Amino acid sequence: MTVLGCAPAMAEMSAEELAKLAQNPVGNLISVPFQNNTNLNYGPEQGTQNILNIQPVIPISINDDWNIITRTIVPVVWQPSLGPDIDSTSGIGDTVFTAFLSPAKPGKWIWGAGPVVQLPTNTSDELGNGNWGLGPSFVLLHIEHGSPWVYGALVNNVWSLTNDQHGGYYNNGLIQPFLNYNFKGGLYLTSAPILTVDWTADSDNRWTIPIGGGVGKIFHFGKLPVNTQLSAYYNAVSPDNGADWQIRAQVQLMFPK
Repeated sequence: MTVLGCAPAMAEMSAEELAKLAQNPVGNLISVPFQNNTNLNYGPEQGTQNILNIQPVIPISINDDWNIITRTIVPVVWQPSLGPDIDSTSGIGDTVFTAFLSPAKPGKWIWGAGPVVQLPTNTSDELGNGNWGLGPSFVLLHIEHGSPWVYGALVNNVWSLTNDQHGGYYNNGLIQPFLNYNFKGGLYLTSAPILTVDWTADSDNRWTIPIGGGVGKIFHFGKLPVNTQLSAYYNAVSPDNGADWQIRAQVQLMFPK
């Protein structure tokens, strides 16, 4: 499948085409991104938090017209000390699963929509919430043959389904606009800040709004395409004790179907 929906084999695609395919959240591509986010000056002790997101993406063909693109995010978290008597901790955070219904043969504009589920897989109270969550997720992007630009946005919101002793009620939103400029040879410039909002917090501590960007490149390990990326984001708006900066490094393994 090409980035526009139909398909030469991946081995026949140029590095620029592979980069565009990797930038499509609902592309017809099996991939495993490993995205590491290092948050600097996080918490009251101004420590360093590290979150490695393991994000397998598996497309499922329903018929000639429709695909379901499943995306699972499993965070491996290292949490610094949050106070003089609070030790640092590490483990698994809450898993987020999304299933996008998307046209199998889209045009220049590509969309996907479906449910997002938060699973309480956190290995300690400090690393997540003990309650299940559910909400909607949408993605819309523009890819045009012959154009170096790929741009769009992913949006979701998750409400907790319960409010028991294992965790409190939550209502969290996420907006991820993305803008990529692709050069020949698989090199590209990228900006994909992750804006988050906690609707239960007071207005001064509700939003995290980063600004920044970075660079990416398609490499090959043998015949296996690998999408690599390095970027940095400054949190222009953040809650009290939120991080000042985020350094993001990603390696995405891309597998033909």
